[in-house]
Amino acid sequence: MSFTFTDKDKYYSHILSVIEDGDFKDEWESLTDFSLPSWFSKAKFGIFLHWGLYSVPAFGNEWYSRNMYVQGSPEYKHHLETYGAHRDFGYKDFILLFTADKFDEKTWAEIFLKSGARYIIPVAEHHDGFQMYESFISHYNAVEMGPKKDILLRLKNACEEKGLVFGTSSHRAEHHWFMGVGKEFESDISEPLYPGDFYWPARIEQPDHQDLYAKPYPDEEFLIDWVCRTCEIIDRYRPKLLYFDWWIQHIAYKPYLRQIAAYYYNVAKKNNFPAAICYKHDAMAFGSGIVDIERGKFSETKPYYWQTDTAIARNSWCYTDSLIYKSSKELISYLVDVVSKNGNLLILLSHPF
Repeated sequence: MSFTFTDKDKYYSHILSVIEDGDFKDEWESLTDFSLPSWFSKAKFGIFLHWGLYSVPAFGNEWYSRNMYVQGSPEYKHHLETYGAHRDFGYKDFILLFTADKFDEKTWAEIFLKSGARYIIPVAEHHDGFQMYESFISHYNAVEMGPKKDILLRLKNACEEKGLVFGTSSHRAEHHWFMGVGKEFESDISEPLYPGDFYWPARIEQPDHQDLYAKPYPDEEFLIDWVCRTCEIIDRYRPKLLYFDWWIQHIAYKPYLRQIAAYYYNVAKKNNFPAAICYKHDAMAFGSGIVDIERGKFSETKPYYWQTDTAIARNSWCYTDSLIYKSSKELISYLVDVVSKNGNLLILLSHPF
Protein backbone atom coordinates (compact mmCIF):
# COMPACT_ATOMS: atom_id res chain seq x y z
CA MET A 1 0.00 0.00 0.00
CA SER A 2 1.58 3.26 -1.12
CA PHE A 3 1.58 6.39 0.97
CA THR A 4 3.10 9.56 -0.42
CA PHE A 5 2.19 12.45 1.87
CA THR A 6 5.04 14.10 3.74
CA ASP A 7 3.46 17.48 4.45
CA LYS A 8 0.73 17.68 7.09
CA ASP A 9 -0.99 20.74 5.62
CA LYS A 10 -1.26 19.08 2.22
CA TYR A 11 -2.48 15.89 3.81
CA TYR A 12 -5.19 17.69 5.74
CA SER A 13 -6.30 19.41 2.52
CA HIS A 14 -6.47 15.97 0.90
CA ILE A 15 -8.62 14.69 3.78
CA LEU A 16 -11.07 17.56 3.35
CA SER A 17 -11.22 17.03 -0.40
CA VAL A 18 -12.06 13.34 0.03
CA ILE A 19 -14.93 14.36 2.31
CA GLU A 20 -16.09 17.00 -0.13
CA ASP A 21 -16.13 14.54 -3.03
CA GLY A 22 -17.37 11.50 -1.12
CA ASP A 23 -20.83 10.20 -0.25
CA PHE A 24 -20.24 10.64 3.49
CA LYS A 25 -20.08 14.25 4.70
CA ASP A 26 -18.80 15.45 8.05
CA GLU A 27 -22.34 15.81 9.39
CA TRP A 28 -24.17 13.42 11.70
CA GLU A 29 -27.13 13.19 9.33
CA SER A 30 -24.83 11.85 6.63
CA LEU A 31 -22.74 9.64 8.94
CA THR A 32 -25.82 7.81 10.21
CA ASP A 33 -26.05 6.25 6.73
CA PHE A 34 -23.29 4.00 8.06
CA SER A 35 -24.13 0.27 7.91
CA LEU A 36 -22.83 -2.20 10.47
CA PRO A 37 -20.37 -4.64 8.83
CA SER A 38 -21.78 -8.16 8.76
CA TRP A 39 -18.56 -9.59 10.16
CA PHE A 40 -19.01 -7.67 13.41
CA SER A 41 -22.41 -9.10 14.25
CA LYS A 42 -21.02 -12.61 13.77
CA ALA A 43 -17.66 -12.15 15.51
CA LYS A 44 -18.79 -12.02 19.18
CA PHE A 45 -15.24 -12.08 20.58
CA GLY A 46 -12.14 -9.98 19.92
CA ILE A 47 -8.69 -9.39 21.41
CA PHE A 48 -7.49 -5.96 22.58
CA LEU A 49 -3.75 -5.29 22.95
CA HIS A 50 -2.15 -2.54 25.02
CA TRP A 51 1.55 -2.81 24.25
CA GLY A 52 4.01 0.05 24.13
CA LEU A 53 6.63 1.96 26.10
CA TYR A 54 4.59 1.62 29.30
CA SER A 55 5.22 -2.14 29.09
CA VAL A 56 8.93 -1.53 29.78
CA PRO A 57 8.65 -0.18 33.37
CA ALA A 58 5.68 -2.57 33.84
CA PHE A 59 4.68 -0.79 37.04
CA GLY A 60 1.29 0.46 38.15
CA ASN A 61 -0.64 0.49 34.89
CA GLU A 62 -0.61 1.88 31.34
CA TRP A 63 -0.76 5.42 32.75
CA TYR A 64 2.84 5.17 33.93
CA SER A 65 3.87 7.84 31.42
CA ARG A 66 1.72 10.36 33.29
CA ASN A 67 1.80 9.04 36.83
CA MET A 68 5.59 8.90 36.96
CA TYR A 69 5.45 12.72 36.87
CA VAL A 70 2.72 13.02 39.52
CA GLN A 71 4.74 13.97 42.57
CA GLY A 72 4.17 11.68 45.53
CA SER A 73 2.48 8.93 43.51
CA PRO A 74 3.69 5.31 43.74
CA GLU A 75 4.91 5.60 40.14
CA TYR A 76 6.83 8.80 40.94
CA LYS A 77 8.59 7.16 43.89
CA HIS A 78 9.25 3.98 41.93
CA HIS A 79 10.78 5.96 39.09
CA LEU A 80 13.15 7.84 41.38
CA GLU A 81 14.24 4.65 43.10
CA THR A 82 14.62 2.61 39.92
CA TYR A 83 15.70 5.04 37.20
CA GLY A 84 16.78 8.20 38.99
CA ALA A 85 15.76 11.84 38.67
CA HIS A 86 13.20 12.70 36.01
CA ARG A 87 15.43 15.37 34.51
CA ASP A 88 18.06 12.68 33.80
CA PHE A 89 15.80 9.76 32.87
CA GLY A 90 12.41 10.73 31.58
CA TYR A 91 9.67 8.74 29.90
CA LYS A 92 11.28 9.22 26.48
CA ASP A 93 14.34 7.30 27.69
CA PHE A 94 12.32 4.08 27.77
CA ILE A 95 12.38 4.15 23.96
CA LEU A 96 15.91 2.76 23.87
CA LEU A 97 14.84 -0.07 26.18
CA PHE A 98 11.81 -0.96 24.09
CA THR A 99 13.53 -3.34 21.65
CA ALA A 100 10.71 -5.86 21.03
CA ASP A 101 13.45 -8.40 20.28
CA LYS A 102 11.19 -11.33 21.28
CA PHE A 103 8.17 -10.08 19.34
CA ASP A 104 6.76 -12.87 17.16
CA GLU A 105 3.58 -11.77 15.43
CA LYS A 106 2.91 -15.17 13.85
CA THR A 107 2.89 -16.91 17.22
CA TRP A 108 0.62 -14.19 18.58
CA ALA A 109 -1.81 -14.60 15.69
CA GLU A 110 -1.89 -18.36 16.20
CA ILE A 111 -2.72 -17.91 19.89
CA PHE A 112 -5.45 -15.38 19.08
CA LEU A 113 -7.02 -17.78 16.61
CA LYS A 114 -6.94 -20.70 19.05
CA SER A 115 -8.61 -18.54 21.70
CA GLY A 116 -11.72 -18.30 19.54
CA ALA A 117 -11.26 -14.60 18.81
CA ARG A 118 -12.43 -13.34 15.44
CA TYR A 119 -10.89 -9.87 15.45
CA ILE A 120 -7.85 -8.08 16.86
CA ILE A 121 -7.45 -4.46 18.04
CA PRO A 122 -3.86 -3.46 18.87
CA VAL A 123 -3.28 0.07 20.15
CA ALA A 124 -1.69 2.21 17.43
CA GLU A 125 -0.96 5.14 19.74
CA HIS A 126 -1.68 5.42 23.42
CA HIS A 127 -1.97 8.57 25.54
CA ASP A 128 1.84 8.63 25.83
CA GLY A 129 2.25 9.66 22.17
CA PHE A 130 4.51 6.84 20.94
CA GLN A 131 3.28 5.54 17.60
CA MET A 132 3.50 1.77 17.08
CA TYR A 133 3.48 2.29 13.32
CA GLU A 134 5.26 4.12 10.53
CA SER A 135 4.47 7.83 10.45
CA PHE A 136 5.52 10.98 8.64
CA ILE A 137 4.01 13.16 11.37
CA SER A 138 6.45 12.36 14.20
CA HIS A 139 9.82 10.61 14.42
CA TYR A 140 8.72 9.08 17.72
CA ASN A 141 7.42 5.90 16.18
CA ALA A 142 8.33 2.22 16.34
CA VAL A 143 9.82 2.18 12.83
CA GLU A 144 12.35 4.94 13.44
CA MET A 145 12.99 4.38 17.16
CA GLY A 146 12.89 1.62 19.76
CA PRO A 147 11.95 -1.66 18.04
CA LYS A 148 12.62 -0.20 14.57
CA LYS A 149 9.82 -2.43 13.33
CA ASP A 150 6.37 -1.61 12.02
CA ILE A 151 4.55 -3.40 14.84
CA LEU A 152 1.11 -2.53 13.53
CA LEU A 153 1.81 -3.77 10.00
CA ARG A 154 3.34 -7.02 11.22
CA LEU A 155 0.33 -7.73 13.41
CA LYS A 156 -2.04 -6.86 10.58
CA ASN A 157 -0.35 -9.20 8.12
CA ALA A 158 -0.02 -12.09 10.57
CA CYS A 159 -3.60 -11.84 11.82
CA GLU A 160 -5.17 -11.45 8.40
CA GLU A 161 -3.24 -14.52 7.22
CA LYS A 162 -5.12 -16.42 9.94
CA GLY A 163 -8.46 -15.01 8.83
CA LEU A 164 -8.76 -12.60 11.76
CA VAL A 165 -10.31 -9.20 11.16
CA PHE A 166 -7.79 -6.43 11.82
CA GLY A 167 -8.69 -3.17 13.51
CA THR A 168 -6.78 -0.72 15.65
CA SER A 169 -7.28 1.98 18.26
CA SER A 170 -6.17 5.54 18.85
CA HIS A 171 -5.89 7.09 22.31
CA ARG A 172 -4.20 10.24 21.05
CA ALA A 173 -6.91 12.71 22.08
CA GLU A 174 -5.89 12.57 25.75
CA HIS A 175 -2.29 13.41 24.89
CA HIS A 176 -3.26 17.07 24.79
CA TRP A 177 -2.98 17.25 28.59
CA PHE A 178 -1.53 13.87 29.50
CA MET A 179 2.11 14.85 30.03
CA GLY A 180 1.52 18.35 31.42
CA VAL A 181 2.21 17.36 35.05
CA GLY A 182 5.87 16.97 34.10
CA LYS A 183 6.16 20.74 33.84
CA GLU A 184 5.36 21.23 37.53
CA PHE A 185 8.91 20.39 38.64
CA GLU A 186 12.36 19.91 37.10
CA SER A 187 11.97 17.10 34.59
CA ASP A 188 12.67 16.37 30.96
CA ILE A 189 9.29 17.87 30.00
CA SER A 190 9.85 21.58 29.50
CA GLU A 191 9.24 24.34 27.00
CA PRO A 192 9.70 25.00 24.20
CA LEU A 193 7.69 22.12 22.72
CA TYR A 194 6.73 21.94 19.07
CA PRO A 195 4.36 19.81 16.97
CA GLY A 196 6.08 16.50 16.31
CA ASP A 197 7.88 16.58 19.66
CA PHE A 198 7.21 13.51 21.78
CA TYR A 199 5.65 15.41 24.71
CA TRP A 200 3.92 18.22 22.77
CA PRO A 201 1.72 19.99 23.75
CA ALA A 202 1.76 18.85 27.42
CA ARG A 203 -0.74 21.46 28.59
CA ILE A 204 -0.10 22.13 32.26
CA GLU A 205 -3.72 23.13 32.95
CA GLN A 206 -5.52 19.90 33.78
CA PRO A 207 -9.16 19.68 32.67
CA ASP A 208 -11.95 18.00 34.54
CA HIS A 209 -12.13 14.73 32.65
CA GLN A 210 -15.88 14.42 33.21
CA ASP A 211 -16.71 17.90 31.94
CA LEU A 212 -17.55 17.90 28.24
CA TYR A 213 -16.80 21.63 28.11
CA ALA A 214 -13.65 21.52 30.25
CA LYS A 215 -10.94 24.05 29.52
CA PRO A 216 -8.37 24.47 28.18
CA TYR A 217 -9.77 23.43 24.81
CA PRO A 218 -7.20 21.91 22.46
CA ASP A 219 -6.28 24.42 19.78
CA GLU A 220 -6.78 23.92 16.06
CA GLU A 221 -3.17 22.89 15.53
CA PHE A 222 -3.49 19.95 17.93
CA LEU A 223 -6.89 18.92 16.56
CA ILE A 224 -5.69 18.92 12.94
CA ASP A 225 -2.65 16.93 14.03
CA TRP A 226 -5.03 14.43 15.66
CA VAL A 227 -7.09 14.15 12.46
CA CYS A 228 -3.97 13.59 10.35
CA ARG A 229 -2.53 10.96 12.70
CA THR A 230 -5.79 9.04 12.66
CA CYS A 231 -6.30 9.27 8.91
CA GLU A 232 -2.70 8.19 8.36
CA ILE A 233 -3.52 4.96 10.20
CA ILE A 234 -6.58 4.52 7.97
CA ASP A 235 -4.56 5.05 4.79
CA ARG A 236 -1.55 2.94 5.73
CA TYR A 237 -3.27 -0.01 7.42
CA ARG A 238 -6.90 -0.13 6.27
CA PRO A 239 -8.32 -1.20 9.66
CA LYS A 240 -11.81 -2.65 9.45
CA LEU A 241 -12.58 -1.39 12.95
CA LEU A 242 -11.40 1.91 14.39
CA TYR A 243 -11.65 2.16 18.15
CA PHE A 244 -11.44 5.40 20.11
CA ASP A 245 -10.89 5.75 23.82
CA TRP A 246 -12.81 8.32 25.90
CA TRP A 247 -12.30 12.11 25.74
CA ILE A 248 -13.27 12.41 22.08
CA GLN A 249 -16.74 13.22 23.46
CA HIS A 250 -15.36 16.63 24.51
CA ILE A 251 -17.12 19.37 22.56
CA ALA A 252 -13.90 20.64 20.97
CA TYR A 253 -13.26 17.29 19.27
CA LYS A 254 -16.71 16.81 17.76
CA PRO A 255 -16.24 18.67 14.42
CA TYR A 256 -12.90 16.95 13.83
CA LEU A 257 -14.26 13.56 14.84
CA ARG A 258 -16.91 13.97 12.16
CA GLN A 259 -14.13 14.65 9.66
CA ILE A 260 -12.32 11.46 10.66
CA ALA A 261 -15.52 9.43 10.43
CA ALA A 262 -16.46 10.84 7.02
CA TYR A 263 -12.96 10.29 5.66
CA TYR A 264 -12.82 6.73 7.01
CA TYR A 265 -16.20 5.70 5.67
CA ASN A 266 -15.47 7.25 2.27
CA VAL A 267 -12.08 5.53 2.01
CA ALA A 268 -13.65 2.22 3.06
CA LYS A 269 -16.43 2.55 0.49
CA LYS A 270 -14.04 3.47 -2.31
CA ASN A 271 -11.72 0.58 -1.48
CA ASN A 272 -14.55 -1.87 -0.86
CA PHE A 273 -13.80 -2.94 2.70
CA PRO A 274 -16.30 -2.97 5.58
CA ALA A 275 -15.49 -0.40 8.26
CA ALA A 276 -16.88 0.79 11.57
CA ILE A 277 -15.96 3.13 14.43
CA CYS A 278 -16.36 2.18 18.09
CA TYR A 279 -17.13 5.11 20.36
CA LYS A 280 -17.90 5.65 24.04
CA HIS A 281 -20.42 7.84 25.83
CA ASP A 282 -22.11 10.24 23.41
CA ALA A 283 -19.03 10.99 21.31
CA MET A 284 -20.91 10.16 18.10
CA ALA A 285 -24.53 10.26 17.02
CA PHE A 286 -26.33 6.98 17.55
CA GLY A 287 -26.28 5.00 14.31
CA SER A 288 -23.02 6.49 13.02
CA GLY A 289 -20.85 3.82 14.64
CA ILE A 290 -20.78 1.08 17.26
CA VAL A 291 -21.67 1.82 20.87
CA ASP A 292 -18.88 0.70 23.23
CA ILE A 293 -18.99 0.37 27.02
CA GLU A 294 -15.72 0.22 28.92
CA ARG A 295 -15.65 -2.35 31.74
CA GLY A 296 -19.43 -2.59 31.72
CA LYS A 297 -22.45 -4.00 29.95
CA PHE A 298 -26.18 -3.55 29.47
CA SER A 299 -28.63 -5.16 31.87
CA GLU A 300 -30.97 -6.19 29.06
CA THR A 301 -30.82 -7.35 25.46
CA LYS A 302 -30.50 -4.52 22.95
CA PRO A 303 -32.11 -4.44 19.49
CA TYR A 304 -28.75 -3.30 18.05
CA TYR A 305 -25.22 -4.69 18.14
CA TRP A 306 -22.79 -3.17 20.61
CA GLN A 307 -19.45 -3.89 22.24
CA THR A 308 -17.89 -3.93 25.68
CA ASP A 309 -14.18 -3.91 26.39
CA THR A 310 -12.52 -5.15 29.54
CA ALA A 311 -9.20 -6.65 30.63
CA ILE A 312 -8.19 -10.04 31.96
CA ALA A 313 -6.67 -8.18 34.90
CA ARG A 314 -8.51 -6.05 37.45
CA ASN A 315 -5.83 -3.43 37.97
CA SER A 316 -4.28 -2.60 34.61
CA TRP A 317 -4.84 -2.57 30.85
CA CYS A 318 -1.19 -3.42 30.19
CA TYR A 319 1.37 -5.84 31.55
CA THR A 320 2.78 -5.07 34.99
CA ASP A 321 4.59 -7.17 37.56
CA SER A 322 1.59 -7.09 39.93
CA LEU A 323 -1.45 -8.01 37.86
CA ILE A 324 -4.53 -9.39 39.62
CA TYR A 325 -6.10 -11.74 37.10
CA LYS A 326 -9.76 -12.63 36.75
CA SER A 327 -10.66 -16.32 36.74
CA SER A 328 -11.48 -18.14 33.51
CA LYS A 329 -14.95 -18.87 34.89
CA GLU A 330 -15.61 -15.16 35.40
CA LEU A 331 -14.39 -14.25 31.91
CA ILE A 332 -16.36 -16.99 30.14
CA SER A 333 -19.52 -16.11 32.08
CA TYR A 334 -19.02 -12.48 31.13
CA LEU A 335 -18.67 -13.40 27.44
CA VAL A 336 -21.85 -15.50 27.50
CA ASP A 337 -23.84 -12.73 29.17
CA VAL A 338 -22.61 -10.07 26.74
CA VAL A 339 -23.29 -12.16 23.64
CA SER A 340 -26.77 -13.05 24.90
CA LYS A 341 -27.58 -9.32 24.87
CA ASN A 342 -26.41 -8.69 21.28
CA GLY A 343 -22.96 -7.56 22.37
CA ASN A 344 -19.38 -8.39 21.42
CA LEU A 345 -16.67 -8.81 24.03
CA LEU A 346 -13.32 -7.17 23.31
CA ILE A 347 -10.98 -8.52 25.95
CA LEU A 348 -7.54 -7.16 26.67
CA LEU A 349 -4.55 -9.43 27.02
CA SER A 350 -1.58 -8.27 29.08
CA HIS A 351 1.95 -9.29 28.15
CA PRO A 352 5.54 -8.16 28.77
CA PHE A 353 7.54 -6.17 26.24
